[in-house]
Amino acid sequence: MAEAALQDLLLAAAFVSDAQYNRNIPFKTSPEAVRLYYLYNHWIMRTVTYFFIFLNLSLAVFEEPAVYPLPFLVTSLVEVLCLLVFFGRLTHFAKVTFRNVFWKDTKNICIMVAILLSLTDLAIYGVLRIYNVSSIRWSRIVRPIFLINFAESRQIRRAFRSIRNTLPEITYVFLLFMFSLLMFSLMALKLFGERNLQTAEGLPYFKNYLEIVFDLYVLVTTANSPDVMMPAFDFSSWYALFFIAFVIVNTYIFMSLFLAVVYNNYKKHLKNEIRKLAYMKHRKMIEAFNLLKEEEGAQFVVREARWKQLVKLVAPDISSSHRELLLRISDDEQKGFIDKKSFVQLADLLNIQVVTLKIRSHPLNQWMPRVYKSAVSQFLRSMVRHRGFVWTYDVIILINAVFIALDEATPYISYAEWVFLALYITEILLKVYTYEPRAFFGKNQFWNWFDTLIIFAALTATILNTTLKSTTKYNSQQILDIVFILRVLRLIRIVDSIQRFRVIMNTLINIVPTMLTFGGLTLVVYCVFAIIGMELFHGKIQFFPANSNAPYALECGNPALKDSLFARGKYCKNNFNNFVSSFIVLMELTVVNQWHDILCGERSKLGDPFCNPLLLVLHKPVHIVPDEREMVPAEGFVGKVCCSGQCYLVTWFLPQCCSTARCSLPLALFPLTPFILFANGFANVTVQPAKLYFIAFHIVMVIIIVNIFVSFILEAFFVEYSLEKSEVETAIEQKIQELGMGVQESYEAQIRNYQGTDPLEPWDRYVQWVEGCLPLQEKQNRLPGLLEQLVKMFLSEKRYHQDPRFISCCVKLAQFITSPCQYFDYLHGQGIGAKSSNFYVAWAQQLVNEGNVQYAGAVLQKGLHNQAQPREDLQQLYCWLQNYDPRNPPLQGEAKDTCL
Repeated sequence: MAEAALQDLLLAAAFVSDAQYNRNIPFKTSPEAVRLYYLYNHWIMRTVTYFFIFLNLSLAVFEEPAVYPLPFLVTSLVEVLCLLVFFGRLTHFAKVTFRNVFWKDTKNICIMVAILLSLTDLAIYGVLRIYNVSSIRWSRIVRPIFLINFAESRQIRRAFRSIRNTLPEITYVFLLFMFSLLMFSLMALKLFGERNLQTAEGLPYFKNYLEIVFDLYVLVTTANSPDVMMPAFDFSSWYALFFIAFVIVNTYIFMSLFLAVVYNNYKKHLKNEIRKLAYMKHRKMIEAFNLLKEEEGAQFVVREARWKQLVKLVAPDISSSHRELLLRISDDEQKGFIDKKSFVQLADLLNIQVVTLKIRSHPLNQWMPRVYKSAVSQFLRSMVRHRGFVWTYDVIILINAVFIALDEATPYISYAEWVFLALYITEILLKVYTYEPRAFFGKNQFWNWFDTLIIFAALTATILNTTLKSTTKYNSQQILDIVFILRVLRLIRIVDSIQRFRVIMNTLINIVPTMLTFGGLTLVVYCVFAIIGMELFHGKIQFFPANSNAPYALECGNPALKDSLFARGKYCKNNFNNFVSSFIVLMELTVVNQWHDILCGERSKLGDPFCNPLLLVLHKPVHIVPDEREMVPAEGFVGKVCCSGQCYLVTWFLPQCCSTARCSLPLALFPLTPFILFANGFANVTVQPAKLYFIAFHIVMVIIIVNIFVSFILEAFFVEYSLEKSEVETAIEQKIQELGMGVQESYEAQIRNYQGTDPLEPWDRYVQWVEGCLPLQEKQNRLPGLLEQLVKMFLSEKRYHQDPRFISCCVKLAQFITSPCQYFDYLHGQGIGAKSSNFYVAWAQQLVNEGNVQYAGAVLQKGLHNQAQPREDLQQLYCWLQNYDPRNPPLQGEAKDTCL
């Protein structure tokens, strides 16, 4: 029977855990399967799985084409090891779930197929490599499948489901957008195709329909604006209306419509996902309840003891006070059992973060209490707690920002850095002195950790840099860079000083874990396109150092790029020669700006040197006609040359040349505005259809995924920024206020662990907290027992017999005792309160309430005889007793006036 009850408890805990973490895995309920299921969900198993998933993805860094080449045997063995781990994980999953469920699950089939494809491709590639036959590792494109399809990646799968559900609506908008693009392209062909216009490079302008479609598609992203319209605009200003209309319709209307459709569908499907998760969570909790329920009258309930065992299994790391808090919420009336409605809320209760604050005494207060409690120390601590202290350091940060922007070569600026460091270190030390260190550096004190780490890292780097600079033979630019970065990072501290900034930053921090879902989604897309890009464009473009003598070094290793803006602009490092470079190029494409220049590859037709500014730098020979020699500017003349809307300052250096000789005119070029340097790229070194690869990436990444990411950020930020507390959260807060959970445990821990010279001090703080912070009903329940414990604890401690704190507690306890006068008499016999007038006043008032006025006067005379202080209180009450009339007793507050 006990064994069956234990199995039911373990199974119920598995259901509750699934509900808590939104897992929807139909697992077997046999004892062995449940144990395997616990092992399957253990954090170590999940961590190992993720480690091998990312190890498998990172193999692309070490495989040909490699960033850090490793032998093929090494990468092959690592890949086989990863595949074995994946197969083991899949086998483990098959052991805990039902056979029909396992084989109907698409993600399991995908994993098995990916494993088979990877092993097959690895074997084929290895055999061909032995015979020196080049081949393609086509299976690398399936590696992201492991990241998507394992049970641990359910959030990424939900993101893909959002994309899949949004695609139908996006498709209609995209088709309408393409129709608009094709219509505008046809209009452009008819408007400009027969006018014999030329681009800045001397190429025909808008002659080819497909080129027009591509150029206008790029214009939607604004990457080639206004260059694409300049030939038409130069011909007639009226043609600008065509491009303005195009931008308004396609860039502003259709792109905004894409975002609106994506956001609307994302919200709709997100609601459906939440409904489904809520239903599954409720069903899991009902199954757990049915396993543990017992009959209580006309209803079924879960006993308190059983409930506690369940919570210990599901959340073993929470504190006993946290567990007690959850019990008080679930069993609000303390009936000893939890009904079905309250039990179902357990998963939500466990998901709400409850921070336990342990109120500790400052270590300095224990080690040297006199110094820490001195007037100077109290003034210093009150100054640090004051708002003005924060404002002062905000001003210091702003002044520091000005100094950071100034030239450090100036000695005074360099010395000022030490002053600011000293001020910041002083701030940290003062805060640690004022606030209890363990609370100041608690796990939830992000900004305190940030401040301290940045300041001491900057101090270390500055000291190291100064030490190394003193050695004339050493100059470390890397350490200087670290110092500069740390100095700038210090300015972030001001964010914590402004309430609204802090709210926004905390909101962003809170949604970071959820943002990782789309980080995984982006990683999948990048991996797929990076691997495809490496297979298509690997080796087509090479990067060489500036002083390289390699053939075609100036042409990025490819003669097809000779005289191209791509090569002369030194963009050779933008290539697909390895996994990292591919990621960087894809990031540039995601940013959109100049993405078309990377892929265009339109060979420049060299024309008028004034229309090709780079030719001015490259000493292009210019024919000088003798009769027109006076038209050539004089040597050193600075003028302006404009071409296709781009203007440049040029300095002429006219060499001595004769008659009709061809003379080289080296020109120093200073651009007035940023200009496009990418001109030749991957389409030029391969084939023009290579543009489809980049267009596909732009559609998938920018139009679909980025818009979904923006939708997610908007929704998550709105929810996190303006979220009203749920009923469960409100119930927890109310119960915390009612019970003082956590704080009570902290005070009791302080009492148990106190090692200072004044053991009454933590007891006194505990009493003050109970009196001042708890609701009336809870205070009446707790205060008598606490006072009784305190009095018993220190009754034999003679050093506290005249301590005002102890006497006050003794007096307060009297109101909860059935025979308070005997209690006072006993305390007096022990010598307690003999020198305190408050003790005699409370004793006398109690006697008056009982009608024994004569003995009350005798008590006051005892106090006067013992010279209890303050004496005035005794005299006033004694005078009041002299005028006391039992038939018309004056109020106690009138005693002073009566005796005047």
